[in-house]
Amino acid sequence: MTPLSLFVLAACATSAMPTTTIGVGSHRMQVEIAATLKDREQGLMHRESMPADQGMLFIYKDEKPRSFWMKNTPLPLSIAFASRDGTIVKIKDMVPFSTKPVKSLYPALYALEVNQGWFAENGVGVGDSLTDLPPPSAE
Repeated sequence: MTPLSLFVLAACATSAMPTTTIGVGSHRMQVEIAATLKDREQGLMHRESMPADQGMLFIYKDEKPRSFWMKNTPLPLSIAFASRDGTIVKIKDMVPFSTKPVKSLYPALYALEVNQGWFAENGVGVGDSLTDLPPPSAE
C-alpha cells in the first residue's frame, strides 16, 4: 500500500461523524449521522467495510426527491429513503463505484445506507418505519 492509501484508510476508520441508535422496522441499528453538507458529500466514499448492523443516516433540512450515487464507494450498499415521519418510501440496491443516480422518486428527508441486502435479510420494506430519528438538518 502507498502512504496515501494508508492515510485514506486511517481517516475512514476514525470518522468524525456523530453516531446514534435508530429503529429500522423492528430492529435497532447504530448509524453515523451525515447531517452537514460536507458529511453528506463524503458519505461512505473510500470505505472498504462496514459492520453488519451499522449504517449511515443522511439527514436533510427539507423533504424532496433525493438522488444518490456510488462514486468512489467500493462497498455494495442498499439505501432506504424515508419521509419526514420516518416512513420508508423506497429501497434500492446500489452498485459499487457507479455514477448512475439512484433516485428516491418520492419526497424524502432521510436516507439510510446499509450493507447490501440488509433490508431484505431483516424483513424491512417500503411502508416500514425508521424511528428515534434526529431532527432535520440545519443545512
